[in-house]
Amino acid sequence: MAEIGKDISKAKQLLENGEVVGMPTETVYGLAGNALNEDAILKIYSVKNRPKFDPLIAHTNSLNKIEGLVLQIPSKAYELANAFWPGPLTILLNKKASVPDLLTSGLDRVAVRIPDHPLTLELLSVLAFPLAAPSANPFGYVSPTSAQHVEDQLGDKIPYILDGGPCHIGLESTIVGFDGGDVVVYRLGGTKVEAIEEIVGKVKIQVNESSNPAAPGMLKSHYSPGRKMIIGDISENLKERNPETTGVLSFMETYDVPEKNQVVLSPSGDLDEAARNIFSALRKMDQSHIKVILSEFLPMEGLGKAINDRLRRAAV
Repeated sequence: MAEIGKDISKAKQLLENGEVVGMPTETVYGLAGNALNEDAILKIYSVKNRPKFDPLIAHTNSLNKIEGLVLQIPSKAYELANAFWPGPLTILLNKKASVPDLLTSGLDRVAVRIPDHPLTLELLSVLAFPLAAPSANPFGYVSPTSAQHVEDQLGDKIPYILDGGPCHIGLESTIVGFDGGDVVVYRLGGTKVEAIEEIVGKVKIQVNESSNPAAPGMLKSHYSPGRKMIIGDISENLKERNPETTGVLSFMETYDVPEKNQVVLSPSGDLDEAARNIFSALRKMDQSHIKVILSEFLPMEGLGKAINDRLRRAAV
């Protein structure tokens, strides 16, 4: 079972070694890992048994560090940050290329926030990277608001839980983004809409209204290439198509199409490697000469379940 304690140096060492740990925030306890390390991000998905790729929130302790993750910060975002950080507000901003696609589910925006918890802020201040930290529970279960909750649900899968006492908000952060000059609320949470409007004026509410993929934890659809995708027997489906205008996205095998039209997710059959490559592979399929993409389902085990869910959504 996981060790529970207040040892920041131990949590720091584990995180620097690519491990994941339980972490307190004012909202709920998070399952924390290096937000810039794809292997650590994959561990988060695996430990949570998350059935689909959802964008994750990057947590850090200063606006200066957030500036290093994003292309720019709009003036209204600065106003919100100055008013509500540290606190239960997450802001979506256009990311730099150094931020992994796996963290953002292939989207161009990264979700960032500064949590309001003294122990976690101390931890974040001694780390050279932000932490991805979705709720520290198996997918579908109630979010944890104490270290013991995390131990009860994930104690056999993680090495350490930083104990910061009970969460004093117990409700996930509010998520906001920007549509032109307008502020849009994508998820209601610990920061009231009325308080946000006192700072930036009237906001748009876009909660569960469409398949907009912007809000972590509430994603309905994911990045899809701008081409028709067919999932099935690739060899059979190739028989009736022109290989010059057909893209192939396969698990392990190569096929008789031009090399530029093909991505093999993992020649060795490693599902973790396939998961790391799925978003960049879909982006490669967005080539003007490709008219249709042929793909196949991966083994329904481990992260294969998540990859297959991602492929289904891309084929919609």
